[in-house]
Amino acid sequence: MGKPLDAGQGDALSLDAAISLFDEAEPATLEQMIGRWRGRGVDTGHPMDGMLEAASWTGKEFCDASTVFPLLHHLPLRGEVRLNPARLPIGLVMGLPARDKILPIVFPFLAPLFMTKRPAATLRHVGFRGRAHAAMVYDALPIIDYFASLSPDTVLGWMERRGDSRPFFFKLKREMRVQ
Repeated sequence: MGKPLDAGQGDALSLDAAISLFDEAEPATLEQMIGRWRGRGVDTGHPMDGMLEAASWTGKEFCDASTVFPLLHHLPLRGEVRLNPARLPIGLVMGLPARDKILPIVFPFLAPLFMTKRPAATLRHVGFRGRAHAAMVYDALPIIDYFASLSPDTVLGWMERRGDSRPFFFKLKREMRVQ
């Protein structure tokens, strides 16, 4: 695993390379994060690798620092919807055998149970690894996503979830700015 992250889909890095890339990049700012972003996991061997994509995850939306939608998903008959991550059984799904095959079939039917019109996170500057990063703090989960800027329109996300022994990495590419 050692492809550069600007290669598009199928991004993969060793865990050490992802950590190094995050540490070498400039921290993202709150202002930079405002907008709608397309997301893609970075394969580092984490148990969540591929899970979001199997559930039709498309990205995140930061309307302002207090109005954040952490999970945008595409559903076949509904288009793009916002989901409340606090309602999702993440631990259960991570333990499913063949989840990458099961989720694309089952998730479109279950996703309406998790839909929301309310924001589910906030955006804050948080000290992390010795620097202040724009970070998405989930409202009802012990999760923080920290962002490092790879370019003005691409960020590397480091998801820290209580109980995980290693970070989950993902890439966001700006789709549009929110005014």
